[in-house]
Amino acid sequence: MPSIELRTRQSLALTPRLQQSVRLLQLSSLEFQQELRTALDTNPFLEYDSSDTEDVALATPTPGDESGALPATDAVAAAEPDALPAEAVTSETLDSGGPDDMPGDFSGDYSSRSSARQNGDSDGSDPAEWARSQPTLREQLHDALRLYRLDDRDRAVARFIIEALDDDGYLRQNLADLADSVDLEPELTEEELLVALRLVQSLDRPGLGARSLSECLLLQLNALPAETPGREVARQIVEHHLERLARREQAELQKQIGCSAEELRVACALVRKLDPKPGNCYGRTEDNYVVPDVIVRQVRNKWVVTINPAVQPRARIHRMYAELFAQSAGASRSPLAQQLQEARWLIRNAQQRFDTIQRVAECIVAHQKAFFQYGEIALKPMVLRDVADELGLHESTISRATGNKYMATPRGIFEFKHFFPRELGTESGGTCSAAAVRALLKEMIAAENARDPLSDVTLAKMLADQGVLVARRTVAKYRHLMKVPPAELRRQV
Repeated sequence: MPSIELRTRQSLALTPRLQQSVRLLQLSSLEFQQELRTALDTNPFLEYDSSDTEDVALATPTPGDESGALPATDAVAAAEPDALPAEAVTSETLDSGGPDDMPGDFSGDYSSRSSARQNGDSDGSDPAEWARSQPTLREQLHDALRLYRLDDRDRAVARFIIEALDDDGYLRQNLADLADSVDLEPELTEEELLVALRLVQSLDRPGLGARSLSECLLLQLNALPAETPGREVARQIVEHHLERLARREQAELQKQIGCSAEELRVACALVRKLDPKPGNCYGRTEDNYVVPDVIVRQVRNKWVVTINPAVQPRARIHRMYAELFAQSAGASRSPLAQQLQEARWLIRNAQQRFDTIQRVAECIVAHQKAFFQYGEIALKPMVLRDVADELGLHESTISRATGNKYMATPRGIFEFKHFFPRELGTESGGTCSAAAVRALLKEMIAAENARDPLSDVTLAKMLADQGVLVARRTVAKYRHLMKVPPAELRRQV
């Protein structure tokens, strides 16, 4: 029969403050900024600290000082030199010079940030307020189309063709389907679309507006001077024998075209120089930024880690509101008491987040000091537990502190996870990192003979000669990760 009894037991539970601390730690820098901006907008006890960024970066709240300033920036922080686009590891997208260093003709498109006007500083003295804005494919074609004198109907059809292009510059849709989707009077015909397509193909870079790879390459070949060596043979290859070229059937190509081996070699080399995706040369409509959380600099032969001021939102307790609330009757029972407590928790947990990230970054730099001097080949094997044991933290805390966090170094911007390569054995019984093996493979492939590239088996043997024991399939996996094609596709005739 049913009964009622009392039992006592112990269990662990995260308090709301600890839950907030864990959640803030695993956020990326941009997500954290958004989180704090939301708190500033909704919590009356939080206010934005308008003091200078440099003062905030140097000052840290003392323990127990809940009204101390917490460093921060606004949305313009993403445009500062320490907030680089994801492509900045391989290409420079922000102008490093001030306005005085800019070319007089302003050949690139530049746009100034509105923050200078808001602050009353309109002289453009801050180089971070100027960023090179690369036009997108459609913007470039629309600008070029304005130079042509066309009637309204022809201009509208050409604009429609431009908008139908993919990001790589191809027109994937059939002209008949496009004609049916346009509402014009009189009804649009395929012939009109074809004429507009020919116009679009001539607006800018050769190959844009192509409906197939063959047409794309053919448009680029037609744009070359007639006396270009191998042009006519290359046109025949592109029009009729692309598949044979991809399979490297040199003898069959020579037989079908009726050319000499030297003419075929020159034509094949010309085709390989063409751009199969001309639209990728233009900017994208969306800009993905990577904002480094920490900055690593060498100061007097010592690597120093500092938190990036651009990712530290500035917020503090509103003193006047907090004092007025404390003097009011029944303050402890007011719903505002919870908001005041949440504001204090947010400031403490945010500061703890930065402290944890900096400690983890300093530990990573200490372990991987050789990387900053010699590059990828000097990366050592490391796991999260190594950092957790050294800092006295749980491994899950280290995982949260390294997820979606980035480090700006003299060698580029790297994710924290990049410094945790897995361990591989060596012939002498020692260990090396997988990143070091990939760096060795990259050097070997870069130094290979283009006419006789190294196979995966040969690369594995060369690594074994240097004491690194890896299987052929491991070499193939690392080569795939580096986006290096196999030996057959790297061979140049």
